[in-house]
This record gives sequence, C-alpha cells and structure tokens, in this order.
Amino acid sequence: MSDHPISVSSSNISHSAVQTALAAAAAKAQALDLLVNIALTDAAGLMVGFLRMNGAPLHSIDIALDKAYTASSFGLPTSQWTEALKHHSPAVGQGLVLRPRFVAFGGGLPIVHQGARIGGIGVSGGSEEQDEEIAQAGLAALHLKP
Repeated sequence: MSDHPISVSSSNISHSAVQTALAAAAAKAQALDLLVNIALTDAAGLMVGFLRMNGAPLHSIDIALDKAYTASSFGLPTSQWTEALKHHSPAVGQGLVLRPRFVAFGGGLPIVHQGARIGGIGVSGGSEEQDEEIAQAGLAALHLKP
C-alpha cells in the first residue's frame, strides 16, 4: 500500500455565488450603459453560469467564456498576459497565444477564495478596461479581490 493519496479534493464556486456575481456584473454593465456577455467557470474552467444581456454582441459570447476559462486555468487576469509573456521565450509567447480558448487581453479574472482558485469570470462586449471593471464588480459582490 502506498502512502500517496489516491484522490484530492478541490474547491469550486457555489451556485449561489455564481448568481450573485452574475447579477452584480450585469448591474455594473447597466450602470456603464453597456451590453455584455458574462461567463463564470469553476476551478476546472467549465462553465457554471452565463448571462447574455439583450443586444450584447454575439461574437463576444465565446470570448467571455474563453476569458473566464483562461483566468480560471492559469490564475492570472487576462489583462496581465501581455506583460507576463515578455518573461518567457519567444516560442512560448508565440505558441501560447495560438492555443484554442487562450485570451491575452482584459476582461477575465480568476476567482480566488481563501487562497484557493475556485473559478473564473469573463466579460466581453465593452473595451478591455470596461470588461475588467465589470468582472471586478462580480468579484466585489462576493467580497473578493482580483
């Protein structure tokens, strides 16, 4: 018998927290007079919540989800990838941005609670800065910081 564990537990964002974050992010988008798509993923990057405001750009549905996926899977806000890639080899910098679903521009934030990454939030439909501001409102409603 091995002393190594066979399984490990992981933490994920709760259903009620997803609903709270979606509502807060949508309220912020309305306050900014924007129509956006908002996606939340669990710790594995799988969608657990989505809201498309009436009239939000159709192409940004997948972008919002991919921002949440990227933030959740790497634990880094998507707005920080341009700077982060400067510290890697050219091969990594060029290759990573070609990966399906990888987003290297603003609007995706990891969701971290008590030191554990429990999900990601991605917003698309405004500027990068507006998308990130809306995502931050979702985190703030959960009393979390980016």
